[in-house]
Amino acid sequence: MLSSVNANGSAQDGSLTNEIVREGARRMLAAALEAEVNAFIAELADQRDENGRRLVVRNGYHQPRSVTTAAGAVKVKAPRLTDKRVDETRLTSGLTASSYASRLHRADARPGGRS
Repeated sequence: MLSSVNANGSAQDGSLTNEIVREGARRMLAAALEAEVNAFIAELADQRDENGRRLVVRNGYHQPRSVTTAAGAVKVKAPRLTDKRVDETRLTSGLTASSYASRLHRADARPGGRS
């Protein structure tokens, strides 16, 4: 853990530094999720219904989720999509999916890293 020293020489705990690091991690995760959703929507922008409306659009945000990072747990709001396509391909973020993390842990535990 980082520590800082006051002008009088006494050490402070790293709580302020840790909070700054967690806030930076939260912002980076939020930006990565936004970029992921924007790229997914842009890829499907030409898909329209019979009235000319896009089939995949933004629809606010999901409830904040707690994501564990090296800096500690941070709350992140993931963008929400409305996807009216018949195609079964859906956007699943590897950044916040807890099942993704579980699969990684299981894969690491098996010989050869396969689950």
